[in-house]
Order: sequence, then C-alpha cells, then structure tokens
Amino acid sequence: MLARLLSTSTSVRSTFARRHAPTAALAASVVTGVLLFAATPAGATVTRVETSPGNFTEVGLQPRSELYGEGKAETFANNNGNAIVDGSSVYTIYWDPTDVFNQHHEWLTNIDTFFHAMGENSGNTATIFGPLGEYRERSNAGAVYSTVFKGAYTDSTSYPSPGCSDPEPLALGALTCLTDAQLREQLQSFIATHGLPKGMHTIYYLITPPGVPVCLDAAASHCSDYSLTKTEAEKEEHNSESYKHSFCSYHGIINPDAATEGDGNTILYAAIPWSVGTLGDAYQVSKARVYADGYDCQDGGWNAENNKEIREKERALSTEEETKLAAEPPAKREELEEIRRLEGPHQEEPNQEGKGELGDYSPGLSDLIINQIAEEQANIVTDPLLNAWQDEEHHELTDECRDVFGNTVNMGVGGTALANLNTFSGTLFNQTFGEAHYYINNVFNLGDGSCAGGVALVPRFTAPNPVKTNESVAFDGLESTVGLMKGEVFGPSGPPAVTYATFHWNFGDGSEASGFAPNSPPCELPWLSPCAGSVFHSYQYGGTYQVTLTVTDVAGNTTSVTHEVTVNGSPPPSSPSGSGTQSMQGTPSSQSSGSSSSNGVTPSVPAPIAAATIVPQSLRKALHKGLLVSYSVNEQVAGRFEVLLSRAVARRLGISGTPATGMPAGSPPQLVIAKAILVTTKGGHSSVRIEFSKRTAARLAHAHKVALTLRLTVHNASSSNPATTTVVSAVTLGG
Repeated sequence: MLARLLSTSTSVRSTFARRHAPTAALAASVVTGVLLFAATPAGATVTRVETSPGNFTEVGLQPRSELYGEGKAETFANNNGNAIVDGSSVYTIYWDPTDVFNQHHEWLTNIDTFFHAMGENSGNTATIFGPLGEYRERSNAGAVYSTVFKGAYTDSTSYPSPGCSDPEPLALGALTCLTDAQLREQLQSFIATHGLPKGMHTIYYLITPPGVPVCLDAAASHCSDYSLTKTEAEKEEHNSESYKHSFCSYHGIINPDAATEGDGNTILYAAIPWSVGTLGDAYQVSKARVYADGYDCQDGGWNAENNKEIREKERALSTEEETKLAAEPPAKREELEEIRRLEGPHQEEPNQEGKGELGDYSPGLSDLIINQIAEEQANIVTDPLLNAWQDEEHHELTDECRDVFGNTVNMGVGGTALANLNTFSGTLFNQTFGEAHYYINNVFNLGDGSCAGGVALVPRFTAPNPVKTNESVAFDGLESTVGLMKGEVFGPSGPPAVTYATFHWNFGDGSEASGFAPNSPPCELPWLSPCAGSVFHSYQYGGTYQVTLTVTDVAGNTTSVTHEVTVNGSPPPSSPSGSGTQSMQGTPSSQSSGSSSSNGVTPSVPAPIAAATIVPQSLRKALHKGLLVSYSVNEQVAGRFEVLLSRAVARRLGISGTPATGMPAGSPPQLVIAKAILVTTKGGHSSVRIEFSKRTAARLAHAHKVALTLRLTVHNASSSNPATTTVVSAVTLGG
C-alpha cells in the first residue's frame, strides 16, 4: 500500500542546472556523466581560517552538502602549471587510544579493504579516478590513477588535552576535541618515530573515531561536529552558524621549507573525522534524528537513481491513505511509516550486511567515510599544495560535481530492493573495485565538462569488404568511444594549450598515419596536422592485411583494435605467386614508416615491415630484469631499439641521456635513456630485453608510474641500397 516512492518532483536544484549524458561505454557497463553549464555546485573549497590572532591555516575543505554555493566549472584551471601528484603511496592511521575502532572492527575492515582495492585497481579508467590523468603540471606529468596502499596502523598514543570544545558531544559524551594543529603535530611525530617517508608522492590519512571531533581552530568555529538547538532537533532543521561552518573532511599540507613545488620534507595529509552520523548505532539512539543522519556528508539527500537529480522528500498521504494507515495494526503501521520515511533524504550503505558483532546496524557507516576518502584522494592528487587545479572560487576537483553519483545501481538488502529499515539507509552503489561496491561522488571531467563516474577508451572501426588494389579504402576511427578526448598541455611557460586524443593507423603494408580527429580545432593548425580520425588508404598489392587502430587519450591511456582487410590483386613481387602478403599487428607511432636511405638515393627494395611493442609488465620488473619488448619483422633486418623518456620528466628525476632526433614536429623533447642493437637473419617474431644503466634504473625507481616510448628503426640487411622503417610505440608502466 505504501511501497517506496521516489519523489515525483520535477524541479531541479535552484543553485545550478545540469543534464545527464553518457560519456563512456565500458565493455559490460556504461559510465554516465552529467554535463555542467551555467552555475555549477561546489562543496569543498580551499579555505583559510584564522586559528589565533594573526595566524591562519589553509585546507581543502569538504563542507556538508547543504552548505556549498555556486561554482564556476568554466574557470576550472591550473594556468601556472603548479604541482600535482603523479602517483602516490598511501598510509592510513587510526588515532584511537580508547579502542573505539577496535570495538567496531567492521569499520576498519571495510575502510582498509577500500584502500587496498583503490591500489589494486590502479589504472582502471572505469572508476572515478579514471579522469585524473588529464590534470597536468608544467612538466606535463598527469595526476594518473596510480596508488599503492602501504597499509593501516592504529596509533594508541594518548590524546593531548582538548584543544577545542566539542560543539555537540555524542550521547555518551565526548572523548576529546582535537584541533588541526594537534593533528599535524601528532602526524609529524608519528612519521619521525616510525621512520616513514615524506614528500610529494606519499599521502597520510588520519582518521579519528566517533566522539573525537576535529576543529580547524581552538575557538571551534569550524568543526566536524556542530551544535543543535532543541528547536532544530524538533523541526529537523539546520540553521545554526555552527552547522553552516561545519565540515565532513579536509586535506592539508605541512611544508616547512615553503617549497613552491613541494620537496622531501613536505607532508600531504587528509583528516577524516567521524562526521557521518550515528545511524544504526544502538548506543546513540537518544540523539536527534537530524543529527544522527549522515547523508549531508554523502549525496545531500538527492536521489541519484536513473541518473535523475530529484530532491528526496517524504510523500504526503491523502486523507484516504491516512485512514487506511490508522486502521493497520501498530507493528504494520510502524513498518509502513518507516518505508515512507525512505522516500525522504537518507544515506546509502551498500556494504551494510546486517547486525555487527555489537548487535547493532552501525557497520554500514563506514561507507560514508569511504566516500570522503575517495573525494580527498582525487582532490589531493590534483591540488596537493592548494594552488593547482581549482576554479576561480577555489573549488577543487570533486566540488564541481558535489552530490552527483551517476550510474547508480540498487543492490538490495535482505531480499528486498528497498533499503535497510533498521537504519533507514539505501543500498545504491555506483563504483565497483574488484568484487566490492561503493557509493562515491563523481569527479569533474575537464575535457567535456561532465561529472564522470569513470571514462572509457574503446577503439572501433569497421573493416571494408574485399577491395581491389589501388582502390581508395576508408577507415572511420570515429566509431571509437574516447572519454578523455580533449585536454591541456603545457609549454615551457605561459598558460596551457588545448590538445586532443590521437588516432594512429597501421595499415599492415608498412605504412602508417597519425593525427587528431577531423573537425577538431587542432586539425586546422599545421603544427598538429594531419587529421587521422577518419582516413583513406590504398594498397599497391593484393593480400590479407591486418589493420590496427590505436587510440591514445589525453591522459596517455592507449588501446588498440585490429581487423583484417582483404585486397584482391597481384601479390608483391617478393612474395610467392598467389600467396599475398600479411603484416603483423601494428603498433602506435608518431612517425610514418616508409622507404628512405641515408644517402638520399631511392631504395631499390621495399622498406621492411616491422612492429614493436613494450610487453605489459611492472616498472619494478622492467628495471630489475630489463624492459621486455616484443617485435616482428618480415625479412632479414639490422637496426636498433631506443627507449625514450620525456625530457621534462627526465629532468625531474635527474636522468641524463642523448636528445632524441628525428621526432615529428610539435612532439615534446625526448631523451634516449636506453638502447639495444637488433640484427636478424630472417623474418619472424621474437622478443628482447633492453637493460637500463644502474643510475637510470635507480632514478626511475623513484617514479610510481612512468610513460616510456619505444622506437625501432630497421633497414633491409641484404640490400646494397636499403630502405628504412621506423615504428614507435608508447606505454605507461607502474608498480
């Protein structure tokens, strides 16, 4: 009779307008986005708070959802190219000398499992961290999704004397109240005591339990808790200044050397206080419902199902429904009222599995903490020193998409698709890491202005029917799904320029083409031509050819697809009659392969057909055993492999090398950091390991993820007037 009804209101949020559109198709799932225009929402902001007369602290703050103003997504930028984090190691510290977490070990298990899954799934573009690689610093290193979970630790160090006064203690009273200054002091002591690393590639998460609020100042004007008047509790309202200045979490920096790009003494950290309410906790039932609810540190009470932005609101009953409800037995009436309550604002707990070991339903609260952790991770890597990727209102990456949880799924609890009636929480999720499900705020996609729950890179083209030699054959790579089509690239100085995803074709006959998509502005500029989203090609000889399309998005993610093309006609002179020619699968290249000779004389033989690619492997293994490369050639050849690294990255890591010459116009400067000779006695397929010098390997080991380019140059070994072929492929190695 009173089945759960989602609000039927058709009004949109008054602070902004948005519409949903698909941004990616991922094999077995679809990732949706929300295009932002006009005024946009903002939640967290880079905030400066006076902690004492004349002293200030600055943090990236996540206020409660009902408190944000209007952001300006169109101004979101990092025009100075300030530092980002291009790969991070993460430590989790629970400051808990009173063993609150130990009594709720499910919280620890769920949170630590998420940290592990976040690291295990590094590079997975189907998650909210997928778009991060498009956010760059001056060196053009991107904030790629590369995370290593270094483990969790419970710190039993006693709390210092309270540095603030809890605005609203829990029902059982406050354990203490800590200031940001006290958190910083303890974190620095903890790192020194345990000999832990500092620097721009390490992030510390400091988590405090219920009963231990955190305030930015001793005056407790900005706290994770907030005061609640009797009237507010009765009317279920939030009107106090304490609430308006409260927050869910924040991230900050300890930068003793005031290093403009951070240095070895810089400490990046996030404070995650227990700011998500107490629903399901049997010991906190005396607190007002409006205080116990935690949805304002999650989705703000906005319905995310079916990609709609509808304010959750309890449906008013008609007179007839009220009469029928009153006639129900008390137990049934209470159950129906609980179901109706779920039509209003409520939190989502996809990992709530029923009663915990304490006999209550509090374990699912960790899902709200996980959402805060994910938001802070995205904001830290794109704005670690609080001066990088922001809009003009100082809103960070997740702020432009606050309360957007696109692509949600209802998993159901206890055989029902409704919710957990013991906690009045739903079971929506929109992120999957391994086998675990999470409900996490989307992030802003710079390229298309959407709120992305993930991005896709799916190259596609349809092979033509059999054609004849010398006929024009069309290949349309714009069938592809490219979630990160547009981005920004930095030069040595000044603001960034626009760049686009690239399309590379290997036609299987020794010829290749690379470029941007047609109709995009870069195709109109000589320095970025040619366009290669759609191309024409003709084959001189008959045979079956393997045509490979490789698409590289602006974050450096690369994926390929290969289809066969049959060409009817005479085979090449060098092949036995009727056998045709068949090339190996092509590889990414920024250079055209073709016939040439060092003395300027036209070669007397066709250029060899070659392919080379870096085999998927961990960076650690490549540095220890050598970079494993797979290659193929169609005849006896001689030549060399070269491993190239961006000069900007090499400079940052302290790696020296020979400048790479012969790169396409407009390519960023590269250094040759390793090489190997290739000599074959016949055509075929094989592999080789290219070793790095000890110094280069040691320097590369400091990088969590590195983009390498492989260039293979070969010529006919049996000809007096050989032709040369060059193929180039790129890969990003991590781990």
